[in-house]
Amino acid sequence: MPHIIINIGRQLGSGGHDIGSMLAKEFGATYYDRELLNLAAKESGFSEEFFERNDERKGFLKSLFHMRMPHVSDVNFYQSDFSQEGLFRLQSQAIRKAASQGPCVFVGRCADYILRDMPMTTNVFITASTDFRIQQLMSKLQCTADEARHKIESGEKARASYYNYYTGKHWGAAESYDLCVCSSTLGLEQTASLIATYIRQRFSLN
Repeated sequence: MPHIIINIGRQLGSGGHDIGSMLAKEFGATYYDRELLNLAAKESGFSEEFFERNDERKGFLKSLFHMRMPHVSDVNFYQSDFSQEGLFRLQSQAIRKAASQGPCVFVGRCADYILRDMPMTTNVFITASTDFRIQQLMSKLQCTADEARHKIESGEKARASYYNYYTGKHWGAAESYDLCVCSSTLGLEQTASLIATYIRQRFSLN
């Protein structure tokens, strides 16, 4: 299989994780979502918990220096680039290293920007109707519609702020991606199939 890279941006509840997993299987690619946090932790020496608390959110470090951090060693604390931008660079390095090793599907984490110079790269944004996304979260999180709506609003605000800050682009804006698709129109499986067809035609894959 050619060394293709698929980067997926997604609205909360749109099924981006499931679609990404389907595409990884379709193209024999390695799937990276939260696995990136583990990769970044191994590369940097910080714990995975540290990256998880900072995941796709800005501002986490503002209050960090007022608390004890047993998951960060004294050596790493004083010798590493301990800043929001430093953490982004560490995660970026993990993403680039993973992408260099073979076909990959990345979900979120500004991978489209980080890998902007990689050949055979497709950047996709997955959206869905509000009702569809609320139902998805209610089913997965066993929460009420109001709770799901609040999670969507707060989560996407944080996600957009993070993406816009580090990329200089606009999260969810069509011009930032190669393909934008609404998963609630076709359903998750057919949306994955549509994206796969686009990629095969774009790169003339059999």
